[in-house]
Amino acid sequence: MDWKKIGKGLLFPHPLMVGLLLPAALVMMLVCVLRQGSEAPLTIASYALSFYGLVLVCVRVPEIIRLVQRFQQENRYYLLYKNDVQLRINISLYGTFAFNALYALFQLCLGLWHHSAWFYAMAVYYLLLAVMRLSLVRHTSHHAAGEDSRTEWRKYRFCGWLLLVMNLALAIFTLYFVFRIRTFLHHEITTISMAAYTFTALTLAIINAVRYRKYGSPAYSAAKSISLVSATVSMLTLENAMLTTFGQDSSEMFRQIILGASGAAVILVVQGIALYMIVNAHRKLKINKFQT
Repeated sequence: MDWKKIGKGLLFPHPLMVGLLLPAALVMMLVCVLRQGSEAPLTIASYALSFYGLVLVCVRVPEIIRLVQRFQQENRYYLLYKNDVQLRINISLYGTFAFNALYALFQLCLGLWHHSAWFYAMAVYYLLLAVMRLSLVRHTSHHAAGEDSRTEWRKYRFCGWLLLVMNLALAIFTLYFVFRIRTFLHHEITTISMAAYTFTALTLAIINAVRYRKYGSPAYSAAKSISLVSATVSMLTLENAMLTTFGQDSSEMFRQIILGASGAAVILVVQGIALYMIVNAHRKLKINKFQT
């Protein structure tokens, strides 16, 4: 037997096989863990299959990097997206606006059905996010960065005022979490996935908030500040989910102190960002008025 050929076939199968094997293995592992437990024989087999799929992806990393680089260099749509800052901002704002608006409507319907202040607070939170992003995209879709700085600073200040209003919804979130008026019990895998998503979103929000300052556009800065606030609020929701899922041995007082302190910190952060946006915009508008 040609063991070298067999080993090469196992490590470098057809790309179609790799594309089908990895998602199938992950789905199999999730189903087995949820239905049969983490120590069942079929679950252990799914672990091995998932590990094999991961190995197939890892050995192809150099090839994947070359394909991605070639795509970035040759695809005209990607080049257009990469080189056009205004296009990137508009796509981001339109997408997040649509999601926030639909989710706000969904939460409002749940509030009307269940008569719960939680769902009303969620609806207000996502509605305010949608209004801020709509206000910004109405400007950025027609004007380049810095083209109408006075209007941009007004939009920037408007978003700051809405962030202050949003703090009322955040206060309701915190009360619900601290006093267990509403709790979320997720599976461990779901909670870990939430953590990965939340930390990724927070990291990207911080990077983009710093990166887009170089364009000198208040509208762009406001858009990234909103994303940063949204990611910060997601951290509070994640903390509640993790304490409910993994902190069952913790005392109730410990849970209330941690969630109360975190909720107060998030509210203060959002309030600080809002006040900075309002004061900074007011100062810039005042300077601009004297200049004109």
